[in-house]
Amino acid sequence: MKAYRRLIVHSRKSYRRGCAYQPRFSFAQALISWLGSLVAIELLAYLSLYTHYPLIAAPFGATAVLVYGIPESPLAQPRNVIGGNCLGALVSIVLVQYCGSEPWVMGLAVATAIKLMKLTRTLHPPGGAVALVGVMSNASWSFLFTPVFVGSVIMVLWTFVFNNTAPGRSYPRHWL
Repeated sequence: MKAYRRLIVHSRKSYRRGCAYQPRFSFAQALISWLGSLVAIELLAYLSLYTHYPLIAAPFGATAVLVYGIPESPLAQPRNVIGGNCLGALVSIVLVQYCGSEPWVMGLAVATAIKLMKLTRTLHPPGGAVALVGVMSNASWSFLFTPVFVGSVIMVLWTFVFNNTAPGRSYPRHWL
């Protein structure tokens, strides 16, 4: 009973102070992340509009969270962004070609993408979303090049430029 009371008291104190497991970000850090992601997504959207090539996909929103919110994360490094997104696309295309876009294929695509990203050390959570979107949209081989590959490269290049000119930030920690 005493241990339970200590747990309750500790939980209440943690709740008032904020959870120790959640990172805290300054207003300046949040503003820099906001600005970088704003320009990145708008850049992809406007390039898509003017070039008539689809260079943006929904999973790039999650990529922006990683590369601008926590650019030091191993999951936000160029190898992971480009490799993880492309593996997700490749898996979805192959599965759509051979199995169609049934609900079970969606699960298989995400699970297979995760497995391959882990085995190739390119784990990038949006890569799982790319696999899902690919199956949901009956992706063809063009999906791998645009929007996935070209969009990922543009995102990485803008992240490099932006984070290396923003105060107190650098990107990437490693390229490969």
